[in-house]
Amino acid sequence: MSTPFTPNARLPDPSIEVLDERFLALRLFSATVERLATGFYWAEGPVWFGDGRYLLFSDIPNNRILRWDDCSGALSEFRKPSNNANGHARDRQGRLISCEHLTRRITRTEYDGSITVLADRFDGKRLNSPNDIVCARDGSIWFTDPLFGILGKWEGEPAESETPMAVYRLPADGSKLQRVIDDLNAPNGLAFSPDEKILYVVESRATPHRKIWAYDVAAGGKLAHKRVFADAQGPGAYDGIKVDVTGHVWCGFGSSSGMQAEALDGVRVYAPDGAAVAQIHLPERCANLCFGGPKNNRLFMAASHSLYALYVNTTGAV
Repeated sequence: MSTPFTPNARLPDPSIEVLDERFLALRLFSATVERLATGFYWAEGPVWFGDGRYLLFSDIPNNRILRWDDCSGALSEFRKPSNNANGHARDRQGRLISCEHLTRRITRTEYDGSITVLADRFDGKRLNSPNDIVCARDGSIWFTDPLFGILGKWEGEPAESETPMAVYRLPADGSKLQRVIDDLNAPNGLAFSPDEKILYVVESRATPHRKIWAYDVAAGGKLAHKRVFADAQGPGAYDGIKVDVTGHVWCGFGSSSGMQAEALDGVRVYAPDGAAVAQIHLPERCANLCFGGPKNNRLFMAASHSLYALYVNTTGAV
């Protein structure tokens, strides 16, 4: 399984489309899109481990978490089976936290490799299939819980939903799980602004267009002032999202069908005011992404069957 890819020789790379001149400050003239690895069924959930100089990401249908080594370029299996793991992040102590579709839970990988279950139920009812996850500076863990992993055998196992699709917050002390959003159709990617005063959440089945919503974050994880941050305005769809230190929102983007599908596949970048400023074109639909590398200035993109990377003139918010 391999999607054709030819690195661009021209500089600047024509696959990096500037939609607004504000993006020029974030683009590196001599950086080009690279393909690091390929041959996956559905690549998702990249997370950077700077202390080991490697990237972990999921291949959900293949039921494995893969490790890409920055020094050697080697690809290996980190965990198999992975319980159809999807999104990943690191907690404030540097431990891996993961969304597992098959077991419908959030887990933490301890330093010794053992697995701790952080959440699998809300008010006694099973979660659906946790999808994406982020850890705030206060140590609280936030995650989305759509139905994707219980709709069939491709990303999990068919099952009945026991709870509404929602966004949850697990307090740092591990106390009662909080449901903070319950009115979105298939909440997906989520990320905080650099100052963590805004939470962005993708509604991946919104109609007529997919949207990214913004919420003000108050003490105790309370959310207010829901508003549309960005609207796909057509067949495009958002997936995973990340924010850089300048407040720009970087979104996995693409379309499943139609004449525009190829033109939409890749990463869409939005300024803090919600204006689209760039499109990074990839030959595959991008599911999720993260910043990493020794200087935190490399964008890693998990896109359908492959893993791509691009150096940029910004760094990921931490």
